[in-house]
Amino acid sequence: MPHTSTESESRKLLGRLRDALADDSAGQTRLDRITELIAGSMQTEVCSIYLFRDPETLELCATRGLKPEAVHKTRMRLGEGLVGRVARKGRVINTADAPATRGFRYMPETGEERYSSFLGVPIQRLGENLGVLVVQSKTAREYSEDEVYGLEVVAMVLAEMTELGAFIGEGAALSARHQQPVMIKGTVGQEGTAEGQVWLHEPRVVVTNPIAEDPEAETKRLTDAIEQLRASVDDMLDGHKNADKDQREVLETYRMFAHSRGWLRRMCQDIERGLSAEAAVEKEQSAARTRLQNAPDAYMRERLTDLDDLSRRLLRILTGQGRETGAEMPKNPILVARNIGPGELLDYGRSLKGIVLEQGSVGSHAAIVARALAIPLVVHARDIIAEALNGDPILVDGEQGIVHLRPEENIVAAFRDKMAMQAKAQERYAGLRDQPARTLCGSVIELTMNAGLMADLPSLASSGAEGVGLFRTELQFLARSKVPRRGDLAALYLRVLNAADGKPVTFRTLDIGSDKVLPYMKRPEEPNPALGWRAIRVGLDKKGIMRMQNQALIRAAVGRPLRVMFPFIAQFDEFREARQMLLDEIERERKLGHDLPTDLKIGAMLETPSLVFAPHQFYDMADFISIGGNDLKQFFFAADRENERVRRRYDTLNVSFLTLIGTIVARCREAGTPVSFCGEDAGRPVEALCFAAMGLRSLSMRPASIGPIKHLLRRVNLDEARAVIEMSRAAGVQSVRADVTEWLGQAMARAPAN
Repeated sequence: MPHTSTESESRKLLGRLRDALADDSAGQTRLDRITELIAGSMQTEVCSIYLFRDPETLELCATRGLKPEAVHKTRMRLGEGLVGRVARKGRVINTADAPATRGFRYMPETGEERYSSFLGVPIQRLGENLGVLVVQSKTAREYSEDEVYGLEVVAMVLAEMTELGAFIGEGAALSARHQQPVMIKGTVGQEGTAEGQVWLHEPRVVVTNPIAEDPEAETKRLTDAIEQLRASVDDMLDGHKNADKDQREVLETYRMFAHSRGWLRRMCQDIERGLSAEAAVEKEQSAARTRLQNAPDAYMRERLTDLDDLSRRLLRILTGQGRETGAEMPKNPILVARNIGPGELLDYGRSLKGIVLEQGSVGSHAAIVARALAIPLVVHARDIIAEALNGDPILVDGEQGIVHLRPEENIVAAFRDKMAMQAKAQERYAGLRDQPARTLCGSVIELTMNAGLMADLPSLASSGAEGVGLFRTELQFLARSKVPRRGDLAALYLRVLNAADGKPVTFRTLDIGSDKVLPYMKRPEEPNPALGWRAIRVGLDKKGIMRMQNQALIRAAVGRPLRVMFPFIAQFDEFREARQMLLDEIERERKLGHDLPTDLKIGAMLETPSLVFAPHQFYDMADFISIGGNDLKQFFFAADRENERVRRRYDTLNVSFLTLIGTIVARCREAGTPVSFCGEDAGRPVEALCFAAMGLRSLSMRPASIGPIKHLLRRVNLDEARAVIEMSRAAGVQSVRADVTEWLGQAMARAPAN
């Protein structure tokens, strides 16, 4: 395949590669043969294949033209040399003067002469970088577009065959994919532990026939599949004729991609080069990923999701793989997905034992639902989609954000011991269910639970919670394709109150915005959504939705007390306006002759430092205040809780943050306003102890945390804990964690059993 190569020459090379891959040889022998075939076809002195040994290291795994002894010895870091740059950027480098090209690195250990020409193309599959394919020659020339294109097609085939395990075995260049144990460190989305088997939300389509002999037949297969795809997209659009303008725009964009002539033309060209229809789809999907991931336009980057979805749909049509294969969900399913919406997750319900997401976030829709369902969740689990197969054994440690895929026996044994200890502890906590959280110094701490679904309410009795300190009302909005009706919401809120059986329930009004975006509401372009148009700001601007929700709450609470809390209040006027809107609806219901709640309490979530220093009239007017710890902490430290680089730098038990908590408690005590702490930290033993020591007498947490927190509080003296905190403060330490933890160990050792 010289620089005047043709499509037929490309097909000839692919035919020879297919024969080499079909040969019953070891993986290394196959790789060596491939480099010989490519070098001979392209008439170059050197052809080399570099593959990733780990995410940061490339290794020379086969070569024709360099020293054979350099194979498996020469390694380079990602981004190092021209090969490393190809791997990092996922882009072709084609130069006639390699030594003069930025980033060039000469590797004398390979016997590499000063080859002038260099062409490197990434070996990648659906955005996953597997390595780099390189050809070099002494003649100073740039390779032609045909040659570059042909080498990209070859790299695509290598990626597919790598996925199928063609290069493993004795003397292998690679270890077997999908057979080795893998440990992935992610981020805690919801605490808890689970053991089970992988259930892929979108099963990975495996292309087993990357090379095809009959371009006409493959082109027909592709065009038939495209027609089927377009028909399904058109049907989907017809089914949303009544959608609002924003929804229609999204769907029209989706249809535009499906009908793209350029997309089809490029795939047909790939087939002419010798690829199968399936391989052509994947090649264009990988190329689009490379283009759009680096696009400066945020809108175009977001369209990557549309293209990925269309490509997956097309591959499922071509291969018959996917959900339609009839595969049965395992008995202990651990859901593995790139990302997932709240509606889809609710469809799975409590059948799931755990969830692992490659993307997601600790505040995402999925995390909210996972917490509501008490399902362990790990997010940011990098490469889990590429590594996992349906049915793989998997362990999810939601306490540390770790996932063990195909774990070794010693890991399984240690994990099961941990789960058994947790189960035994829960049995012990069950005996405290009806006992108060009374400390040794006589203080009583109210422990309530967070909820967001009807499915949460049985935990109210089993956990020993004294009420629902936070009922998230946004899940009913997030899980629907349009605004829920007032009657439906009123019926739901009534069922919640009935299930609470007289225990208090605090309803938080709609908390959307930031990363919680309604599917039927246009998402505003904001540089920092966490500080943008969200929560009460949306409610005060979209008064119709807020009035409708207030009416639903009032009508559900007829004959019962009603507690309503407004989220993300940043200044007194916002609370005053929101409160008046609720009171106006009470008056309206009275004038209509409707029955009213027997008692109304209106409170605010304190999630911004500004509200700590609000006028005293705010504290007087609020019937209660709930500290929203998750947001308050990120704003106090100016540390995005979705950003691992900064989130872990700041400790909840930092002296400054505890001083802020103490200030809030003092202002509420002065006004006679009840105050509680709501958030993940309320369910962590050392944090809960310090909050109680700072004067908080009410904590709201996930149901599973109530037992451990009650067990701890009943065995400590808060006066002693407060003294330790004050000593740490006087000593000038940044965080009281170490001192409190040391004291707590001693206190628990001498405490009576409870």
